[in-house]
Amino acid sequence: MNTEQADPAELAALREAFAVDDGGASALGWEAVHAFEKEHGVVLPEPYRTFVAEISDGSHQGPPEYGMVGLAEAARKQDLGRPFPLTQGWLWEEEEGPYDDPDAVIEQVAHHGSLTLGTDGCGMDWHLVVTGPHRGHLWLVTGEGALPHGAEFGHTTAGPGFADWVRHWSEGNDWFDAY
Repeated sequence: MNTEQADPAELAALREAFAVDDGGASALGWEAVHAFEKEHGVVLPEPYRTFVAEISDGSHQGPPEYGMVGLAEAARKQDLGRPFPLTQGWLWEEEEGPYDDPDAVIEQVAHHGSLTLGTDGCGMDWHLVVTGPHRGHLWLVTGEGALPHGAEFGHTTAGPGFADWVRHWSEGNDWFDAY
């Protein structure tokens, strides 16, 4: 997963996956993406960065189930400059984890270093990490816990990045297909 350079094959797959959307009409353009990054003090990970600049700023068709929100909405109530705090899954409803103040960490998971791309409903939100050790990874954040998406973490056969997340969805796979 390369979060610094957009892979042309990944971009082609993203364009194909979202071809029925709006034909790129909602794409923000590079000037708007650069302004967003400057305002929030981050550089968005590739290929999501090129996706919102050139392909689409969100999508009604998904992923996730209820569509992908646009960049401005994805960043609402988020402190993107503060690092996403987790590097491994944590079901806080079952365990406190290795934290002195678990409630503070839970708050950080929901609001630090990630864009909320959309929801599968019932409080199951997909986050793209933009700051911290898991930059470029997708995480499912729920009321019960948070899990990283990607074959290296179990649960799924997909890769951990944005393009892999979209590919997995566009192929009709279940999110948790490794069981």
